Amino acid sequence: MRGVLFDFSGTLLRVEPAETWLRAVLDEAGLVLPRGETARLASALEEAGALPGGAPPRTVPDGLREPWRDRDLGAALHRAAYTGLARRVPLPRPELYDALYDRHMRPEAWRPYPDTAEVLGALRERGVPVAVVSNIGWDLRPVFRAHGLDRHVDAYVLSFEHGLRKPDPGIFRLACDTLGVDPGETLMVGDNPHADAGAAALGCSVHLVDHLPCDRRPDGLLPVLELVPRPGTHPGRKSP
Repeated sequence: MRGVLFDFSGTLLRVEPAETWLRAVLDEAGLVLPRGETARLASALEEAGALPGGAPPRTVPDGLREPWRDRDLGAALHRAAYTGLARRVPLPRPELYDALYDRHMRPEAWRPYPDTAEVLGALRERGVPVAVVSNIGWDLRPVFRAHGLDRHVDAYVLSFEHGLRKPDPGIFRLACDTLGVDPGETLMVGDNPHADAGAAALGCSVHLVDHLPCDRRPDGLLPVLELVPRPGTHPGRKSP
């Protein structure tokens, strides 16, 4: 393998829990809710699919079907889809819906998996170029910079910037071309067997990780280092 493509959410970093997300916004607004109400509202928001990077909605209302379908192709559509889902849950103030959306884009709303920096750093040391390929409606580069991960990433290929989204082979082709690597010598690492495994149609190898909270997946990315060995070694063999 001469290049590695990584998904973002659920692969390299994980968004904060819904209750933490809501509580942060309420605190900034100076709102104190009755005992148990924050947890109840957070659960309702999570069920509605309102937290980007969290669980998808169980149902999408008729008026949101188009924004939801195309949410990763434009910033306005992404905001409309997620704030629309959040508005299914009555909150104390109307401005909280946009505040929640804004919160999820802040670096502090994201936590790298415990082995993310180790794996990205090892690939950098081995001279293996890395691209982040994400279906997303906003610029995640500040998140990587804030967590000290940007120095390990050579390129970002984001759906809303290119009008392409996974599993379209075109987005993986663009990422490979940007890194200057052949798809047949490229590994795609992600957590979604539909979207991320779309890279296989282009000839990329695919490695899937479990979409779990950070404390339940401490070393899920480490196998990547076995699949992309140091120069002069072979996968599955130890260096002499």
